[in-house]
Amino acid sequence: MSITSAFFDIDGTLTSFTAHEVPASTLRALKALRESGVRIFICTGRSPSQAIKVLDTIPVAFDGYVTYNGQYCLLDEHLDEQGTAQSAGEGIRRSRVIAEHPLDREDLALILDWLAAHPTVVSNFGERDYVYFNQVDEQMRATWRSLGKTAPKVYVDSPRRALDHPTYQVSPYITAEEEAALVATLPHVTGVRWHPAFTDLIPADGGKPAGMRVFLDHFGLDMADAIAFGDGGNDITMIEAAGIGVAMGNATENVKAAADHVTDDVDHDGIANALRRFGAL
Repeated sequence: MSITSAFFDIDGTLTSFTAHEVPASTLRALKALRESGVRIFICTGRSPSQAIKVLDTIPVAFDGYVTYNGQYCLLDEHLDEQGTAQSAGEGIRRSRVIAEHPLDREDLALILDWLAAHPTVVSNFGERDYVYFNQVDEQMRATWRSLGKTAPKVYVDSPRRALDHPTYQVSPYITAEEEAALVATLPHVTGVRWHPAFTDLIPADGGKPAGMRVFLDHFGLDMADAIAFGDGGNDITMIEAAGIGVAMGNATENVKAAADHVTDDVDHDGIANALRRFGAL
């Protein structure tokens, strides 16, 4: 197959939980894809503002940015033929929203009721330009420490904001069993989990493949000619949807089982090696 588009998760895929930076081999690979005419996209569970912490370190612009696990998609309309930009961070800052899918307010009200009945549960809430927690505890701080220098700034605010502001993702720190019980009460919500400590609650008809299709349709490309890279549970549907789904060597076992190919880990040239394996470099 001829690869015409490539989608990249951020945490555990572009960056590792050890070095907390994008490897030089990955930066070279992104530049080579851009120069060869392959459309490249971010596909992350992070918000745009949280993604910038990593994107500012990548000296290559992306064609588009799938954020909030597919719920908020931004297109960079200012790329010239060479994709000129000082960084991917500059690219996302100058992009415009071409698709958005916030959580249903009925579901948000039910989530707030559940949190009120479980007052010790920490949860993250994601709006367009603002991400906040209802409270913080040591478990939440530990997950933020694991992100190292890519960890976004922490804000604490009232979760009641969610009833008056479009909210694209809610991420409570709950077990898989608690997640299943909560989601069963929410008519239009599903959970996608990339970390054992918390889940991302998003619209049931959303997810990373929905964001991928926004850009594939925009550019007239086929999913069969896409390659996607991921490492966590929220990447499984993306990996399954793409013509070539690649699991990083550091991916969880369920992600590896869903992939067409398992490459090396992020710190050992996993992305570059897979792209060479499939003839894209």
